[in-house]
Amino acid sequence: MDSVLIRYHEIALKKGNRAYFTELLKRNVISAVKDLGVKDIRSLPARLLLTLKSDIDQATATERIGAVFGVANFSLVERTPRDMDALRERILDSLDPSTRAPALAAGSCSGFRPTGVLEGATGLPVGLHGGRFESFRIDTQRGDKTFSLTSPEINRVLGAAVKERSHARVDLENPEFTVFVEILPHDAFFGFNKIPGPGGLPVGASGRVVSLISGGIDSPVASYRMMQRGCRLIFVHFHSAPYQDKTSQEKVRELLKRLTRHQFNSRLFLIPFGEIQRQIVAAVSRPLRVVLYRRMMLRIAEAIARREKAKALVTGESLGQVASQTLENMAVIQQATTLPMLRPLVGMDKQEIIDQARRIGTFDISSIPDQDCCQLFVPKHPATKAELADVEQAEAHYDVKEMVRLGVENAAEEEFSFP
Repeated sequence: MDSVLIRYHEIALKKGNRAYFTELLKRNVISAVKDLGVKDIRSLPARLLLTLKSDIDQATATERIGAVFGVANFSLVERTPRDMDALRERILDSLDPSTRAPALAAGSCSGFRPTGVLEGATGLPVGLHGGRFESFRIDTQRGDKTFSLTSPEINRVLGAAVKERSHARVDLENPEFTVFVEILPHDAFFGFNKIPGPGGLPVGASGRVVSLISGGIDSPVASYRMMQRGCRLIFVHFHSAPYQDKTSQEKVRELLKRLTRHQFNSRLFLIPFGEIQRQIVAAVSRPLRVVLYRRMMLRIAEAIARREKAKALVTGESLGQVASQTLENMAVIQQATTLPMLRPLVGMDKQEIIDQARRIGTFDISSIPDQDCCQLFVPKHPATKAELADVEQAEAHYDVKEMVRLGVENAAEEEFSFP
């Protein structure tokens, strides 16, 4: 198989803007598989057809396309003429009789393993048990209503042929194996799996934002969720070298290698924050320090965002999770910036965030012990209900603009790309 049929859902609801979103999705799919030998990608009704120059490395193609936001689901498919005889013969040829169960000769039920089917972690085709299927169904989508047969009629014709060849029973509700068929205006396709994608909108559809990313669990999940809503992220990480080691920086680099799979190119700004923290500690009393750190981070991130023409800031804050994330403190911290603040995790609890971190592959990286800048010079009893007047009075004891300038000018930039 050398083709992938890609289906989208949310994009189909965009009406007059659908072409814009579709072109972005096409561009992102090509970026995901550009090193696999792309031959062509074209639009079909509510679908994209990706064709590669040679047979697909199924595991690689599945991993890559399965990470592209905007993809609802996709199938590795084979193209055939829009002719029922040709379609039936190609499907039957793809059912490999060499794997027939020994008992089949005695008249027992099925024993066919389809060739070219995606193999899972066990080495067996997805949806099959022991490489064979005892029940199946045909699922036809007739995108071209001028085709001579209806979808149910196509299902019956092809189902009868597969049943005769495999001796498997038809099960429309809970089949072990499904043959997906697509009838489109110029071609017909069939495949043996429908692989879920991440959904959402194509990266780039919603503009640029700056994400404040630590080495922890929350901020990578927040970044992922904003990319899923079509944002292209620029990342800012605050570290406390030389007062602490570089573990958090190394973790963030590993996190960006993972997250860049979804947007293909990322830029990271590493901000030395330890000296700024030291100056704040020297100037103000203990309870407000965490709030003051956070406000300074937002100011520095905003300066970078404006330079990079980003329209908002993203954080991994979850309401009530830590002292700086009480409603009162979040309100005071937010007033340090005039850019919109996006908090995609604000209503999630910690377990929900951990569960998503596991699903997207960032949890193990985030769980590596490190020395985060938030742990440096932290008071034992931080304020949980800071007042803006008190915070502004404390900030009058040091040069805010100079600290922002130092943070931006001393930032180190790194680039990440995938693949």
